[in-house]
Amino acid sequence: MNTEIITDGVPLHEAKKALIMIHGRGAGAHDILSLAKHLNVKDFALVAPQAENRTWYPYSFLAPITQNEPSFSNSIEAIHQVVVAIQQNGIEKENIYFLGFSQGACLALEFTTRNASKYGGIVAFTGGLIGDKVYEEHYHGNFENTPVFIGTSDPDFHVPVERVNDTETLMSKMGASVTKKIYPNMGHTISQDEINLANEFIFNK
Repeated sequence: MNTEIITDGVPLHEAKKALIMIHGRGAGAHDILSLAKHLNVKDFALVAPQAENRTWYPYSFLAPITQNEPSFSNSIEAIHQVVVAIQQNGIEKENIYFLGFSQGACLALEFTTRNASKYGGIVAFTGGLIGDKVYEEHYHGNFENTPVFIGTSDPDFHVPVERVNDTETLMSKMGASVTKKIYPNMGHTISQDEINLANEFIFNK
């Protein structure tokens, strides 16, 4: 599977830290990269994979995973390949960060929780773990206190707050240091407050 990857920021071979930025459904790599100017990531390599046809999987993230195959597995593998490429440039896992919005946030959470380890940090702007329910047996490893920020609206048309809460519970159980903020009637968007909290909790090193 050859996923197109757009890079920005510090060149990978020169950077000490990398941020993988995962776009939402119907958007693209350039859209999510435009967020970087609001984040404290000036010394990061920025890496944004581009989903085929602008979607990581066809149906809702709450559908049974089998309905979203093979796109779901292909997308998880695409993120894995990005991580491998970053590591091949000498950047350790603990200096690899993840950020996603909506479908991209779901994919960021799903990939990292299936491969829990000490990462630099994880930012999920409106997302939760993928599936018709949270299948604990899909998830392995220990986050070793990786900072995680999850922000979402209540209600959100795509992402129910219950799934966000279940995601927080499982990731915390697996050793993540999760900061969650629920915004009343924010809508399906990214707020300035979420940007501020991501900078405070994730990109403050």
